[in-house]
Amino acid sequence: MLWNQAVDADREVTANRPDILKNKKEKICTLIDVAIPADRNAVQKEMKKKLKYKSLCIEIQRMWNMKCTIIPVITGATGIVTSSLRKNLEAVPGKYSIDSLQKTAILGTSHIIRKVLQCEASSPSGGDHRWFKRSTRKKRPVTRDIHIV
Repeated sequence: MLWNQAVDADREVTANRPDILKNKKEKICTLIDVAIPADRNAVQKEMKKKLKYKSLCIEIQRMWNMKCTIIPVITGATGIVTSSLRKNLEAVPGKYSIDSLQKTAILGTSHIIRKVLQCEASSPSGGDHRWFKRSTRKKRPVTRDIHIV
């Protein structure tokens, strides 16, 4: 099992860093990618993950002569899950609980919210977030070419 390792391919593949589980006995390579998006983007994120690693999956099939599958594990920030999550988790070896995935996502979200609220409470201006990177570049005036005919 490889974790967060780049996969070298003969051709250029931009998305080459999923979580990989290889089973050499059965000649199967499973690409697993985990994400915790905003709730309204959970279904879209699942489709994006499948499309993102499709070219890598094709390269693995060609180079290693293995069957390749893509398994996105998507849990929303407040614990919402996609309808295909149960089926996706059944394809991964081992026992995984959807409840524990949801609990982990919710605890992570609440940790982020607590940090933001602490930052706002301790800030003298009340809403000036120093953890946001602000642009220091000076704004240039907009110039427009005027053509008189």
